[in-house]
Amino acid sequence: MATKTIKRKGLSLHAGLNLVSGTHYGGWTGELSACEFDAEDMAALARAQGLKPTVLLTRKATRAALLARIRAAAKALKSGDLFFLTYSGHGGQVDDVTGEESDKLDETWCLYDGQLIDDELYAELGRFAKGVRVLVLSDSCHSGTVTRATSPAPGGVPMPRSRMMPPAIARRTYRDHQAFYDKLQRDVARASGGRPVEPDAALAQLAVSPRLTALAARLKAAVILVSGCQDNQSSLDGEHNGAFTEQLLRVWNQGKFEGNYAGFHARIKAGMPASQTPNLFVLGPAATFLRQRPFTL
Repeated sequence: MATKTIKRKGLSLHAGLNLVSGTHYGGWTGELSACEFDAEDMAALARAQGLKPTVLLTRKATRAALLARIRAAAKALKSGDLFFLTYSGHGGQVDDVTGEESDKLDETWCLYDGQLIDDELYAELGRFAKGVRVLVLSDSCHSGTVTRATSPAPGGVPMPRSRMMPPAIARRTYRDHQAFYDKLQRDVARASGGRPVEPDAALAQLAVSPRLTALAARLKAAVILVSGCQDNQSSLDGEHNGAFTEQLLRVWNQGKFEGNYAGFHARIKAGMPASQTPNLFVLGPAATFLRQRPFTL
């Protein structure tokens, strides 16, 4: 008797913002060069791997648009399917109003009309069904504990632009919209039960607050998250791709890479400058997922 072939579905979502709305960010528009290229290149990679991509560029990369498409994917995908999410743009911070972040700050993605808080992303990942594989790549700055100034290059050569929202802008944006961001955090905290949950073996790799631990512990999907840098570093922009995305595409080499996710991360990390070290961690039952070839349905 012939064995029935299981057809897996793959969806992807790629947000790339070369600027943000000054209306929300106190007049700051945060111009970058390569984020739209990053999103388009990652969508092309996804398409070549048999996934169905959606691309949100700059003005279309709003909070509502991103959240709606993540939720649609969570409804559409079932065990064995793959969701691939990438973000390229500025990373920011808002004050932690629930008092569980050690640095008193929550990290964010700077979407066009407002920031997406890390709490919200974890909550959205919790919507995916058991057995779904979720890969998240973030080419942005997440300066969770330390802000490092970029030193000028010798000879007056301009340094690549950082993808970190300037701290003064972050403070001003939070101040101007404090009620909005505080409510987002409290809503997510209530949804997570408002109490810490002990991390399992996979979560032991992840330095999170008790609140995020509680959210992550509810995940039924297998999740791999790779960020472009450590919490105390900046991700750099470029002319054609961000430094992290450029190295990732070089290692992938049009699909010639044959290793697993762990090896993929190691190869990317090895090719990056000491000032930018990509971070990898897993959530949920992701051990098998981590051993698979990247982007494979």
